[in-house]
Amino acid sequence: MPEIARFYGIIIKMFFKPKEHEPSHIHALYGEYVGEINIRTGEMIQGDLPAKAQELVKEWLLLHQDELQKMWDTQQISKLPPL
Repeated sequence: MPEIARFYGIIIKMFFKPKEHEPSHIHALYGEYVGEINIRTGEMIQGDLPAKAQELVKEWLLLHQDELQKMWDTQQISKLPPL
C-alpha cells in the first residue's frame, strides 16, 4: 500500500484497485487507529480514527481531492504535500 502523505503523525495510503472496492477512498493510520475515508465526501467509511485526526485528514483531503480521485482512477500513485 503506497504512502501518499504523512503529517501530524497521520499516514495516508491508498491500495491499488484490484484489491480495493468502491467508493474511492484513502486509508489513514494514526498510531494504532485506522480509518477508511471517502475521497468524494471526506467522511469516514469505517474505522476507529479519533475525531481530531479525522478533522485533519478531511482538511488535507479537501485540498487534494481532485488529485486523489485521479490517483484512484488511474492507479498512478504519487506523493502529495503534507498539511
